[in-house]
Amino acid sequence: MNKQAQVHASLFLVALIYGSNYSIAKEVMPEYVGPFGLILIRVVSAALFFGIFARLVVKEKIVGKADNIRVILCGVTGVAVNQLCFFAGLNLTAPINAALLMVIVPVVVLVFSALLLRERIGKRKVSGIALACVGAFLLIYTSKGEQTTGNLWGDLLIILNATSFGLYLVLVKPLMQKYKAITIVSRIFTVGAVLVIPFGWQQLMTPDYSAFPVSIWLAILFMVFAVTIVAYLLNTWALRYANPSLVGAYIYLQPVMAILIAVGVGKDVFTLQKAFYALLIFAGVYLVSRTKQHIVQKAETKL
Repeated sequence: MNKQAQVHASLFLVALIYGSNYSIAKEVMPEYVGPFGLILIRVVSAALFFGIFARLVVKEKIVGKADNIRVILCGVTGVAVNQLCFFAGLNLTAPINAALLMVIVPVVVLVFSALLLRERIGKRKVSGIALACVGAFLLIYTSKGEQTTGNLWGDLLIILNATSFGLYLVLVKPLMQKYKAITIVSRIFTVGAVLVIPFGWQQLMTPDYSAFPVSIWLAILFMVFAVTIVAYLLNTWALRYANPSLVGAYIYLQPVMAILIAVGVGKDVFTLQKAFYALLIFAGVYLVSRTKQHIVQKAETKL
């Protein structure tokens, strides 16, 4: 498998993981664990995992004041603000609203890429974003279930989450040109863990964990290992070989993944209409990926 195929496979897996997270997280919170308590479990677990792995295996240091400041900013935007706003917002609004609002991420990425990275925004890239956006909106609106009314504050928190994550994708890109993915992820989760502890400590200590059914423990394990560790690592690695706009464009696949999962468990029906909307999303992602900033195919993986 060449480097381009590896990057797309990684981003597709990330979209699948995030797409399933909308429903799985709602099973856990707020009935069993509050949103901030759940974030604390995820972030601290990931920080310990990445920290130990990076120290024992990679042994790489981030040097220079500018790079260390950028790592801190990535920890704030990519972990602390991103996670706190997403789970707090998802706790207040319906999953369908959250999935809908997250499609603004590629737009945010385009703006910040142009401002901070001087990335050229060509007509093809804009067309791809627009096409994928149309497909995502149509797919979500035609797949609404009974939960269609989202809380205003929840929706606003999801928008803030999407903006923060889009900025993170742009900020972390230069670091990926200099350091290994595991080094970057371990540092940003260390920063994020310090910041989320004050918010989640009380909610972490409140639940009666002995009363949790096995299904809830499995859901928490999935969110720690897949949604936090695997997804962040794959996203960060992919940014070494792809521009932030392509990574952001894969956000549009999350509604597709969410619906496919719902169909698999018998909670939705897949129609030709939905297939057409999904095709629009894939076409949009393809247009974004076919820009002048091609993926570096001969670069060696440093993960």
